[in-house]
This record gives sequence, C-alpha cells and structure tokens, in this order.
Amino acid sequence: MSLADTLVLAGYLLAILLLGVFFSRKTHTTDDYFVGGRNYRGWVIGLSLVGTSISSVTFLAYPADAYKTAWLRYLPNLMLPVAIFVAARYFLPFFRRANTVTAYEFLEDRFGPSVRVYGAASFMIAQLVRVSTILYLISLLLFEISGLDPVWCIVAAGVFVAFYTVAGGIEAVIWTDVIQTLVLLFGGIACLWVIVDLLPGGLGQVVSTATEHGKLGFSEWRNGELTPVSWDLSLLNKTGTMMLVLGLVNWLTEYSSNQNTVQRYCAAKSEQEARRGMWVCALSSLPIWAFYMFLGTALYVFYLQFPAPEAADMLSGERKAEQILPFFILSELPDGLVGLVLAAALAAAMSSLDSSINAISAVSVVDIYRRHLKKDAPEGHYLWVARAVAIAVSGLMIGGAIAFYYADTKTLQDALTILVALLGGGLLSLYLFGFFCRRGGAEQAWLGIAVTMLFTGWVLLARNGWLFTVEDMPFDLYYTAIIGNILMFAVLWLASRRTPQRAKV
Repeated sequence: MSLADTLVLAGYLLAILLLGVFFSRKTHTTDDYFVGGRNYRGWVIGLSLVGTSISSVTFLAYPADAYKTAWLRYLPNLMLPVAIFVAARYFLPFFRRANTVTAYEFLEDRFGPSVRVYGAASFMIAQLVRVSTILYLISLLLFEISGLDPVWCIVAAGVFVAFYTVAGGIEAVIWTDVIQTLVLLFGGIACLWVIVDLLPGGLGQVVSTATEHGKLGFSEWRNGELTPVSWDLSLLNKTGTMMLVLGLVNWLTEYSSNQNTVQRYCAAKSEQEARRGMWVCALSSLPIWAFYMFLGTALYVFYLQFPAPEAADMLSGERKAEQILPFFILSELPDGLVGLVLAAALAAAMSSLDSSINAISAVSVVDIYRRHLKKDAPEGHYLWVARAVAIAVSGLMIGGAIAFYYADTKTLQDALTILVALLGGGLLSLYLFGFFCRRGGAEQAWLGIAVTMLFTGWVLLARNGWLFTVEDMPFDLYYTAIIGNILMFAVLWLASRRTPQRAKV
C-alpha cells in the first residue's frame, strides 16, 4: 500500500480503538455493558442492526458468489420485510414489556429454566460458527494487503476487535456499528465506480454482458454451467420458492430468538423507537445486499474485458472466490482510495464480530452464570465475568477462523448457510409455539428438542459420509432448518394436545 492508504487505514482503526476506550469509562454495570441504559433512538438501532447483519459475508462472500455463480442466494433476503412485520407485531411487544436483557428469558417464563439453557447454548454455538467464518473472510483481505501468513492475519484482526468490544461494551458496539455501516457502503460504491469508469461500455456493458451470460438471474451452478432455478416446492434441489421459504424461516428466527437482534430491542428508548429501528434495518439492508451482489457481477464482466490469471483461478475454483474483491482493490484502485475501501472491508467484519462477542457474553452471564452458578454476587463481579467471557469468546473465534482457513468449501456463503441450518435447533418453532399456543411445558419442549437434535445429528453424519452420502439424502442440505423447525412444531403440537392450557405469558 502507499503511504496515503496506510495513513487512511491507520486513522480509521485508531478512531475505532478510541471509541472503545471512551465508552469503557461509561460502563459501570452489566446493564450498561449489555443494553447501554436502554436509551437509543430508532435510527441508531436500525443502522446498528444493519452493521450487525451486513458483515464481511456481505462485503466479500456476496460479490464472490455473484462472481462465481449468479443471484440465487439473494432470494432469501427478500423475506426480511415479511419477518420484520411479524416480529414488530408479535415478538417486539413482549420483549419490551418484560424489560428483558436476553432473548432466552422468555423460554424460562414459558417452558422452564432448562429450556432457557438450551436456547442460550444453541445461540452461542451458532454465533461462534458465524464469527469464525467472518473473521476468516477478513483474514483473506489482510493477507492480500500485507502478505503475512493468513493465520497471523486472523490473530491480529481477532485481537483488535476483541480489545474495543471487551472495553466498551454495547455502547462501543452500537456506535462503531453505525460508523462502520456508513464506511462499508461508501467503500462498495467506490469499487463499482472504478469498474464502471474502466470498462469501455460503462454500466451498460456490465448489464448487457451479465444478462448475456446469465449472471443476473436466479441460477445455480450445475455440471459446469449456470442453470436457471425452477419455482416448485421440491426439497431435492435449490428452487426459487424454497429459497424464499428458507429466507422466511431464517429471518423469523433472527428476529424472534437471536440475541444480537433482541438486545437491540432492549437497548431502544421505547417500543416505537425499536420498531422504527427494525424498519430502518430492512429498508437499508435489502438494497445494500443487492448492491454487493451486483458488484460481484460487475467484477465478472470486468475480468472478461481485462483477463487476469488470478481472477480466472478464482472463477474455476483453484483459488477461493472470496479473494476476488481484495484482488481487485489492491490491483485496480488508486492510491488513497485503497486505504478507504480496505477500511470499509474491515468495518464489514468488525460490525458483526463485536455484536456477536457482546451478545454471547450477555447470554453467558444473564442466562447461565447469574441464573444458575452465582446468583447474588456484587454487580462489579458480573461485569468482570462479562468481560472475561468476551475475551474467551474472542479466543474461540480466532481458533474457529483458523479451522475455516484449512477447510475445503465451494463458497463461504454456501457453507455458512448450511452450518446455520444445522445449528438452528428448531428455535423458531419453539418460540412460535410458546408465543401462540398456551398448552405444553418443559416435558413437551424437551421431546421436541430431542427429536430435532436426532434429526440434526443424522444430517451431520450424512454430511460427513459416516452414515451415507449427502447425495443419497431426500432433501438439499439448505433445507435442514425448514425441516428441523417443522419437526419441532409438529412434536410440540402433538405432545401437548392433552396438557392443560397455561396462562398467557
């Protein structure tokens, strides 16, 4: 990098560190550390949610997926507004009324303390997988910048994020997320501007060439070529309809039982501000996701016009497709702009990593440590434990990212979707049943959990070839979350039919 790039990047990182130090002086209790005094306006909550959901998966994996295949994996995102409508009407009022800190306090009120522990544990495992994936993705960019060993890049990025998150708590998370969202958006716009400027036919060439090659459609890569998806209800292949259903399940899970999201509900100034924040998130996220998919399509057209061996290797699979945007940034952008776009890429990762680290810390302390292990300790003790847990989570995240570096996957977005489906644990159905059905309790919930876990275990064995091959399964792995939630709800419904009705929670 040039001196100008280095100064821009260093200045951005220093500003983030100073924010963490600043907010650490305002954190005196676990309530400060986890919900920041419950006094945030809707636009702040909304942009923070955007920063949490738009991670380096957006900045690196979305362009990689569009570059290598097409837009099929954008489809699930279209169900976000539907999920937010349901969540704002039914889920949000409960969490605000109960003055909760975590999403899993509801499970104890409805099904008992043991089910609360299950929900908390499921969340923590799934989030550890997610943050490990995100940290791995950003290490690819750092590797391209510095030439350092990718493992050292993972360690450096993980330690940096851990520092300001552990120090500043949720206030540092929310305000840095707002800044990082804006930086992220500008970085992507800068990349597309350069592509359009360098192509002889500009934006029109991107659209016409991409259309000709089928890169703007909802297509899947099969047998060496792009094949348009069907719109039936088949579980055997990725179809357009089933991808929409998958999106609805994933987003309802996100807005009913994901601590990252519920923690923002709780931090808002009022229910109205929380609802406003949810819609700010939806109306911002959809165009940003589409923009980064289009950026990947533009990169495909660019390297058709200006071939490069490295780009060809990423298209063929000899190198990971997630390296395509870092390669473009460092090889094509002018001095000064490189540093700003690299800051955007780091912002994309950090805005998700800090949220998840703080959320896992909140769940560990509130749902497990304070509830079951040490109930009456001084507030300072719980704050110390919260920071210690955040440090431990950061270490696990770094280890997970290193494991991803050595893994063999088609694209990281593909792998992440499958892993989230496997680790979902039927939580959406558990919450939906708890909210809308007044029968059943802990015994019925655990029966549903057991059946769902057996199903998930069966899928994991098949995925690793220990039971039979994935090709022999009667459904695509993408639909594991859908089937798991159907199983959970069906078992809960059948098992609770003869139990007496409970009072409404």
